[in-house]
Amino acid sequence: MKQALEGLKVVDLSQVLAGPYCTMVLADMGAEVIKIEKYPNGDDTRAMGPFVHEESHMYMMVNRNKKGACINLKTPEGLALFKELIQSVDVLVENYRPGVTKKLGIDYDTLKALNPGLIYCSISGYGQTGPYSQKGGYDIMAQGLSGLMHMTGEPQGRPVKVGFAVNDIAAAQTALQSILMAYIYKLRSGEGQYIDVSLVESGLAWTVWEAAAYFGQGELPERTGTAHRVSAPYQGFKTQDDYILIGAGNQKLWEIFATKVVKRPDWLDNPLFITNYSRAQHVKALEAEIESELAKHPATYWLKLLDEHGVPSSPIYSYDQTLNDPHILERGMVLSYDHPTAGPMRTLGFPAKFSRTPGQLTSAAPTLGQHNEEILQALNITDYEVQHLTKANVISSK
Repeated sequence: MKQALEGLKVVDLSQVLAGPYCTMVLADMGAEVIKIEKYPNGDDTRAMGPFVHEESHMYMMVNRNKKGACINLKTPEGLALFKELIQSVDVLVENYRPGVTKKLGIDYDTLKALNPGLIYCSISGYGQTGPYSQKGGYDIMAQGLSGLMHMTGEPQGRPVKVGFAVNDIAAAQTALQSILMAYIYKLRSGEGQYIDVSLVESGLAWTVWEAAAYFGQGELPERTGTAHRVSAPYQGFKTQDDYILIGAGNQKLWEIFATKVVKRPDWLDNPLFITNYSRAQHVKALEAEIESELAKHPATYWLKLLDEHGVPSSPIYSYDQTLNDPHILERGMVLSYDHPTAGPMRTLGFPAKFSRTPGQLTSAAPTLGQHNEEILQALNITDYEVQHLTKANVISSK
């Protein structure tokens, strides 16, 4: 089956999460992605558990569909191999700290001279310029600086990070869309370009409702638990036995919820609850009223009733419940495959469903240096030279 990005050739110099996630999606959609890992131990996630037959689950999750080589770029031979490889690719993704690529001799200006059409994407914590550019920037720091942690958690509680590495994934998605836009431009003009992506700015760019409130009336987004900033009821509520989510975020849904679900038509005349704006302004009073009704029955009762009347709702799943939900399974979000070392494995599926060029799981994440010979042979490196390079600590494999 044909794929959307067939013919796109990518070199992935990144590690851990943001860059590898970006290049994984490119590979899922048919791009040829060659992952060049640092010598001698590879991507840092190879040392992160849990492990299956010494293979890291963390590494395997975001490096499927890629070819893998391990090259020592600090050696003249390794650098020469890399520069030869880069002449025939469309995209390079890296996440070194600013300045390191120049020291290694693999910065954009150097590689552009070898390949004018190269799209070079740098992903870092704070970006390539500015007073914080040299600081180490992990996802949690980016959540803090972008304001996300300050607005996450219960109103009187501590600041809380989002339960997954949201700024890392935001940076991955920002890099992905930027690379594809640059590739469209390259197809039209033949010209490559440099892309500078930061974790902080990628997360900050997603705070659109919060920016609207701040720029519009100087309102600071504070912690609201599960409640929405401008819509109510739109949050988690406690039932007799568990929490559920209810999203009656417009007037019609609110009236259906009040009259047909909880059968409290008197709420429609309560001056605190008449409009969406007034409900949001008095969300604690609304929450108390709703939970007093929901406490009469278990979560399953209310979820069934909410569905029957078309009011958006959901259980609040633990992760195992999510991955075993029939809807998630039918939508193909859990895939099975065989890894050459780890054996039978499961991974997440493709969130976008394409009618003509769907994402495909064609190969497991590479073992360290698995495709050294294949990649080097494409550069006309002989088997004898490969053996020499291995002995000379230029390439590594597991």
